[in-house]
Amino acid sequence: MKKVSRRAICALLLALALTVGTVAFGVQYFAKADDWVTFPGSPHVYTGANVACGLVTDRAGKVLLETAEGRAYSSDPQIRAATMHLLGDRYGYISAPLLGAYADEMIGYDKIFGLHGTYVGDSAAKLTISAEVQKTALAALSGTCGTIGVYNYKTGEILCAATSPSYDPDNMPDIEHDTTGAYYGVYVNRFFRSTYTPGSIFKLVTAAAALEEIEDIDSRTFTCNGETIIGGQRIICMAHHGTLALQQALAHSCNVAFGELAAELGAKKLQKYADKLGVAARYSVDGFRTAEGCFDLSGAESGDTAWAGIGQYSDQVNAYAFMRYMGILGGGEDAAEPYLMAEVRCADTASYEAKTVAIGKSLKEEARQKLSQMMRRNVTDVYGDWQFSGLSVCAKSGTAEVEGQKPHAMFAGFVQDEAYPLAFVVFVENAGAGSSVAAPMAAKVLAACVQCMNAEQ
Repeated sequence: MKKVSRRAICALLLALALTVGTVAFGVQYFAKADDWVTFPGSPHVYTGANVACGLVTDRAGKVLLETAEGRAYSSDPQIRAATMHLLGDRYGYISAPLLGAYADEMIGYDKIFGLHGTYVGDSAAKLTISAEVQKTALAALSGTCGTIGVYNYKTGEILCAATSPSYDPDNMPDIEHDTTGAYYGVYVNRFFRSTYTPGSIFKLVTAAAALEEIEDIDSRTFTCNGETIIGGQRIICMAHHGTLALQQALAHSCNVAFGELAAELGAKKLQKYADKLGVAARYSVDGFRTAEGCFDLSGAESGDTAWAGIGQYSDQVNAYAFMRYMGILGGGEDAAEPYLMAEVRCADTASYEAKTVAIGKSLKEEARQKLSQMMRRNVTDVYGDWQFSGLSVCAKSGTAEVEGQKPHAMFAGFVQDEAYPLAFVVFVENAGAGSSVAAPMAAKVLAACVQCMNAEQ
């Protein structure tokens, strides 16, 4: 009798374990089945290291990639090179997390019925980028290492996320044996995965903090004799600017004035603004995980803080993150989070449609408007409004010192125009002065964006 009881208990325990296991598997299945079926390496979903996802087009409907039978890229070799870092190459040297992030929507997977089987020819993804703008940006970079990003700060659509150098995936060069340096860092997506010393474009963060935190900033003047000493550290300026107000200090990128401002604000306040404006944060964007920047003033002395406010010290920013900040300056609390995937359709059904998501309030409106006006005067008084074909561009250039090398050229800003609400960044490695190198690149790409947007009206 005791044996029967023990057997019954064992049977009940086994049945209970089976029931618990089945329930646990069911929960895991419905939570993670999409990930399981689209795991990298699945022969049903992937070709090589990149997802086989059907048709991919740009915002205008131009075909960028077709994966029904292998990987067939655009018929234009320049567009192929300009979009490769977003779509991936044939051999998996350059991955495409953008497409992988939407694999379950694109392959037509259903948790009950499995793979639909129609996805191979009927799945289509539309990106927010313009193939023509991408091509213009890559041509503007002209083989130099760098990146150009542009997005619509009202809708969030990224029109351009170009990175250089690149290559035509249908005509891959012998990168392993190249001795020219033409393909240095070619496998890196510099828009999402690189960080840079920002140089003087970071003064837009210091200026925002000063406009909100220093009461008499509008009437304040600074005296620049070419250098000053802050906290025992020598702060060197590129010119003797004499007496100047904040507007002039920003326009002429005066290191003395901004070093003094940063030291006056102090490490805690400057850190607070860098954090709340997100210029060194890490973001997740349609499968891409951006590189994390660096702005850490813990333990920084006043001299260190001064250099950080100028955009040197240990400062590092990512292009996407800084473009997002330019969107905040352009659109205020209504500025949108940038995104790349516009929609995904499987057969005749929209399985994904992007929505505009507001960033929210980061700066007081009065401070934002004052800084916008100052940036506008930078263009009209210093960089030259003539470069931008009638657009009301508000911007700041930067020339970021890099030890033992030519400085990085930077240019960042936005367009103050209801019809063309564009925020942009241009980062060019070891290229020289931002105003002379990066600004003309921005002008070319913005003109291409305008042409693209006009064609859509």
